[in-house]
Amino acid sequence: MPHEAPAAVCEGLVRIYSSPSGEVHALKGVDVVVPAGRVTAITGPSGSGKSSLLRILAAQDRPTAGLAEVAGQSLTGLSTRRLRALRRRSIGYVFARPAQNLAPHLTAREHLAAAARLRGTNGDDAAELLERLGLADRADHLPAQLSGGEQQRLAFAQAVTGRPALLVADEPTSELDSRTTTDLMAAVRGLADAGTTVVLATHDALAAAAADRVVHLRSGTVAHEEVAGRRLAVIDGDGRVQLPADALALFPERRALLEITEDGVVLREPGS
Repeated sequence: MPHEAPAAVCEGLVRIYSSPSGEVHALKGVDVVVPAGRVTAITGPSGSGKSSLLRILAAQDRPTAGLAEVAGQSLTGLSTRRLRALRRRSIGYVFARPAQNLAPHLTAREHLAAAARLRGTNGDDAAELLERLGLADRADHLPAQLSGGEQQRLAFAQAVTGRPALLVADEPTSELDSRTTTDLMAAVRGLADAGTTVVLATHDALAAAAADRVVHLRSGTVAHEEVAGRRLAVIDGDGRVQLPADALALFPERRALLEITEDGVVLREPGS
């Protein structure tokens, strides 16, 4: 079986913003691969670079340096018009607050029809999406007649109408309680099982636990990743290893003794 291409790839990603106090280095050489048909969570404290990375993955922004490729399209050099076309064709987006995602005068069914028109499709997947997200019996309800969890599930249904290559969600559970978060993430898992690629930025441990891959950012870099409960250090193209904070604390002089053994590579404090 041929290997499926990733939905997005970032290599050596740098994003620098100008501010009244000088340059802000939001991303400092980030390497991230977003596998197709999986749920990837991006976590990290405020100021870690989550929002900057999410904006680039959503084709809302371009990197200052490095490679960013979304849905097979490099973002380098894309004009504003072409970025807009890429978003419309290939990327769905869900905001944190339901009110940002939904129009109060449209029913659930009408939201999906409007999204299909914007994406240039015929909306033939609307009934399937409403059923998959547990909204089939709410199709003719307005947002005000839906619970907060139902509103966010509708936002996800709207975002994946027309089968975009990537769905990007910014803190989608921030206004939900734990039970509603669990229900929403089960629905997101159902979308991924059906082939949708989901990237979400979150502070929510429940949301992160439901992801296939968790990318932890720290100060504009990838601190580590978690896959299937295992913590992975990230190695960039030049061989640099990014250690998690607790492992980094073992090397106060920022030097390590490297040993290649039959079992792999071992890093030790030089004085040990």
